[in-house]
Amino acid sequence: MAISRYLAFPCALAVISAACATGEPPMSDSLGSNATGSNTAVETSTDPSTTTTGTTTDGTTTDGTTTTDGTDTDVGTDTDTDTDGEEPINFDAPKQRIYQLTVRLFSNTKTINVGDGDIGTNGVGKFAEIDEVALAELRAMGYSHIWLHGVLQQASATAYPEIMDEADDPDTVKGKAGSYYAISDYYDVSADYAIDPASRLDEFKELIDRVHAAEMKVLIDLVPNHVARTYHTDIPTKTDFGLADATGVFTAPNNNFFYLADPPDQVLTLPAPDWWTPPGMPDGTYADEDNDGDPNGDVPRATGNNVTSIMPAITDWYDTVKLNYGYDFTTMMGTYDPMPKTWIDMDKIIAYWQAMGVDGFRVDFAHYIPLEYWQWQVAQARSRDAEAYFIAEAYEGDPGGVPGFTFPALLDTGFDAVYDDALYDTVKSVFCCNGKANDITALVEDKIDISDKLLRYSENHDERRIASPIAMGGQPEESGFGSSAAGIPVTALLYFLGDGPVMLYNGQEVGEPGSGAEGYGIGDGRTTIFDYWAMPEFAKWVNGLKYDGGQLSDAQRTLRDDYRRLLALSTRDAIATGDFISLQDANKDAGTYCSLGRWCYTFVRHSGDEAFLITVNLNPNNMYTLDLKVPGAVLTELGFSAAEIINLDDRMLPGSEPVPAEVAKLTAEGIKLKLNKSQVRVFSMSAAR
Repeated sequence: MAISRYLAFPCALAVISAACATGEPPMSDSLGSNATGSNTAVETSTDPSTTTTGTTTDGTTTDGTTTTDGTDTDVGTDTDTDTDGEEPINFDAPKQRIYQLTVRLFSNTKTINVGDGDIGTNGVGKFAEIDEVALAELRAMGYSHIWLHGVLQQASATAYPEIMDEADDPDTVKGKAGSYYAISDYYDVSADYAIDPASRLDEFKELIDRVHAAEMKVLIDLVPNHVARTYHTDIPTKTDFGLADATGVFTAPNNNFFYLADPPDQVLTLPAPDWWTPPGMPDGTYADEDNDGDPNGDVPRATGNNVTSIMPAITDWYDTVKLNYGYDFTTMMGTYDPMPKTWIDMDKIIAYWQAMGVDGFRVDFAHYIPLEYWQWQVAQARSRDAEAYFIAEAYEGDPGGVPGFTFPALLDTGFDAVYDDALYDTVKSVFCCNGKANDITALVEDKIDISDKLLRYSENHDERRIASPIAMGGQPEESGFGSSAAGIPVTALLYFLGDGPVMLYNGQEVGEPGSGAEGYGIGDGRTTIFDYWAMPEFAKWVNGLKYDGGQLSDAQRTLRDDYRRLLALSTRDAIATGDFISLQDANKDAGTYCSLGRWCYTFVRHSGDEAFLITVNLNPNNMYTLDLKVPGAVLTELGFSAAEIINLDDRMLPGSEPVPAEVAKLTAEGIKLKLNKSQVRVFSMSAAR
């Protein structure tokens, strides 16, 4: 389960590599091309942290030398991967392509990146800087939706006296900028992102209009489970949560919060991280919850992660307080008649942003909120906008989930999509944690009925950057994928396995490594969500707000082109809406198949007369020559029963010669296909004429 949005793990806690502790960048070839290196037929190691040379029967090599056996039907994979023959995009494809654009980071080119630097030192992105040029470039990449990540006003150590906006109590803030998920005013946006803080909402509305003019839709965060401990709205006519709460009881239908009222006179004591000291004068208390006898009530409240202690731990979401939807998480019982007040209050918030032009919401920890509420709320939102789009971040198996929660149950309430964290972790475990690509089939087939509702991603703000180092032997959340080159096969696999929406995190497309100790965020391979910071590699594409990639290396340009190609291919009917056939069982026992399916995965996506054969090598060190088989029954299903030769045209290598595959070989001993380390080959299939 992803929890990093609430806690910045020190390297010692995260058990990650030495590169984390020192803020070192990943290995030097991390920006390599998808098609670099030679194809050979030797291997000796399955440990990605080791590179040795020797010959086995597995069809692999680790040293970059080339061997030939005189039987290859495949061409080499050294073909130029520039954008000649650029893959067309079907912008109307039903498969949504979401770009996670973090406003704090996106346009910030002040890459000095001083640890724990303030806004003046490290800079910050602005709404106005996300201009027509930037948005046109994103549209040209193929995106249908822009998730304007982290725009709502969050608890922060930065004050704006000109608009009477004070810094929040230092004990309740994580990082000088503050966590995107400790929202301090649901009706406002962060003044950090405005040229004129007093006009911040107008500047945000103008950004929404620019996104719409670029023919994309706007998503923002919805964090329904909790708000900042210091929550207060300054927007006229809007009211705060909790003003009429009965603070003498733990829960009541009209209470917005949960109160730690038994025993009475408790005083909240907040933890202090030993790796970061907030500015100001922290004292471990918060005046609004110190039970000092204030007649308005100042009883401590439960934290956002369901902790009812007056002394939350440093690992708790101590900067937030949980909202009450009529469900008592301590008894796992819910009362929804009469309708709880929080339902109505949250609906007003959603209506407010819809009226401003927001098209949908990425919902944080949706599984902590009663399904009954979601059934009502999504319908309410769609009564105002029939196409309102809802994505759920939710994790099956989380003990904090509400009764009845499963992915199908959540989707039945009206959500359009839900995070497929399990598949992401399974793919990453191949790199770090002795997982096997063979494990993918069961996971995909188990959720095939909701395939069109599973949001797939290879990076987001909670996860370690792809280009951050591999940390062997721990859990998937503790590791990166080792190089930006690994992002192409990983992303292809995740994007192409199902029909559902796909997402890309800003910086991923140029190999942003997430290195450096940022402040509250510590060098953990993630780009901080707590601190003022910039993405140095991404800033090379921003190039002084020209958004032309003028400072990118050739390898970074190739990487970005490859991501565009993946997005374009994901819009093809066979991948956007077609059927899935795994070829893993037909190949995994072959001596040449990537350590018996440990590292490679092969499958088909097809629709009508369109079919793609997709084979992926996740191994960052070894190259393979496969004897790849496609069973006759599969060829019949694809409409090739009468074909003698099938041409395989690699869409990731424009300009390369098609591979002619004799059907007799393809269905029997298999044809020779070469896979470089960290490579995907996406073959369109057609009968030779």
